Formats: sequence, structure tokens, C-alpha cells
Amino acid sequence: MTIKFSESIQHICTSMDKTLKSSNKSDVRKTARTIIDAPQIFVYGAGRSGLVGRTFAMRLMQLGQRAFFIGETITPAVKDGDCVVFVSKTGETQTAIQAAKIVTERVKGNVIVITSSPESTLASYAEVLMVLDVPSSKKDAVLAPLGTIFENSAMVFLDALIALIMDETNESEENMRERHPILV
Repeated sequence: MTIKFSESIQHICTSMDKTLKSSNKSDVRKTARTIIDAPQIFVYGAGRSGLVGRTFAMRLMQLGQRAFFIGETITPAVKDGDCVVFVSKTGETQTAIQAAKIVTERVKGNVIVITSSPESTLASYAEVLMVLDVPSSKKDAVLAPLGTIFENSAMVFLDALIALIMDETNESEENMRERHPILV
């Protein structure tokens, strides 16, 4: 194992730990409650944030929620009272901003924004704002480039949120396994 590889692992893990420990616990509970109470949950993100969002939507489906990823051909329309979760480091992704505007102005859905940019345009649409306060370091450019710390932190945050939702809804891994897609 090279020194750079080990240094990168250490930097990523240390930065994620700081990021995740800084999350506001009351906002975490409000995020979970908003998701649990929604008739349908939609998730959106672009690029790697979108990949993180897709994994979250899949876990919600396995929890028995009606969950979809925006942009898929089989995704239904968002309706009043539905919840839309946006994952965006910068909060300035134009497609996310446009979707959030539609959800809040035309549909009257509930918007959750997970970002590291609380002053962003996307954050201004949030009913629930989850800020992942990513520490900035000159090392990021060589050890965790292009938003790696945010994306990995968002993945872990959302996986931990699944555990909270499981607890709040009395779901078990056994129940989730029954909803897990199996190729026959």
C-alpha cells in the first residue's frame, strides 16, 4: 500500500468524522419525521450526489416507503404533501434548483435539502435543511478531490438516517430483505 493511498484514507475518514459529528440532531429527527409522514418520497441529485441519492431511494423502498428517484422514466409526478430530498454539495445545481422551485411553488411538496452550502439557492427552498459542514483543506485537491468528503459524508449520513427511520417505524432488516430486489 502506498503512502498516498493510506494518507487519503486517513484524510477522508477524519474529515467525514468531523462533518458527521457537526450535524444538528434536531434537524436529523425532523428530516426523518418528514420522510416517514410523506405519502411518497422523491430523491434528486446530480453526478456523484445523484448516485448517493439513488442508494437512499433504494433503501427507502426496502423500508416499505413509496420512494423514487427523479429523472427515472418510471418516476410518477410529485403531488401535494410528498417529500423531495435533494442532495447537492454546492446547492447551485440548476436542475435541482428548478425542481425545488416547482415542488414548492406549484405542487406544495415538502423539500429537504442536504448540502454543505446553507446560503445556497437550493437551501432557500428547504423546509428542512441538513447542513453537512465539510471542513476545507488544501489536502482535498490531492487526497479527496471534487467533493469526495461531502459525497461520502452524505452517503453515511443517509445510511444512518435509514437506521433511525427503521427504529421509528419498527422495521427490521428481515422485513427489508423481503423487499430487496432479487434477480430470478
